[in-house]
Amino acid sequence: MPESIAVVTGAGSGIGRGCALALAERGWTVVVTGRREEPLRKTAALAGERSGRIVPVVADVADPQSVDALFNSVATGFGRIDLLFNNAADVMPATATEDVAAADWYRVLNSIATGTFLCSQAAYRMMKEQSPRGGRIINNAAPSAQVPRPDSIAFTAAKHAVAGITRSLALDGRQYDIACGQIDIGNVTPEDRPQPPARQADRSMRVEPTMDMRHVTEMVVAMAALPVSVNIAHVTVMPSAMPYLGRG
Repeated sequence: MPESIAVVTGAGSGIGRGCALALAERGWTVVVTGRREEPLRKTAALAGERSGRIVPVVADVADPQSVDALFNSVATGFGRIDLLFNNAADVMPATATEDVAAADWYRVLNSIATGTFLCSQAAYRMMKEQSPRGGRIINNAAPSAQVPRPDSIAFTAAKHAVAGITRSLALDGRQYDIACGQIDIGNVTPEDRPQPPARQADRSMRVEPTMDMRHVTEMVVAMAALPVSVNIAHVTVMPSAMPYLGRG
């Protein structure tokens, strides 16, 4: 069976790291990327005997030249890409709309929306031309791609952009056997700190329910394992008791 090659962005911690490790466990070779080398090497080390299946490559997903270099290295090293998991994201604290600085707006939008576009475009080009043709792109969005939290205009706009990118890629990719789906991920139990309170629709602050990381990684692995003739276009994975519908 040919080797399956995945690229996971924002893989130096959290969901990106968890999904990279889960994919490696299932036999994927995973190129993990982020802006700092040390966390990527830690991700590889956590894979233990499967560490050889994880290849760290430092890149900034918001920088076109950096993204080109990343995917050139994938093409040179492996000759193809079967899966891209767009996970990288910069965030900012809850901030009233009138107080959001332009620099923070650009930082959040560039890391999430522009980064998802640039990496998807580079993967799309490879998937279109490689043999066998095609592949899969999974975009990490959030419940905020559907229903916002208060005081989160930059993050909400960025995740809505991801939803639009997902739909466009799914449509445009059909003719090239490229499938694209979106996973909206609710509160995951933090690894190294208590869950912080979140602002609610009534403006109160509340510590919300969380879920174990494995529920996310299992879904991403399941989406990745599908043949490209089958697609999960959109799925939400969240704690059942998490405020979401109407954010109330």
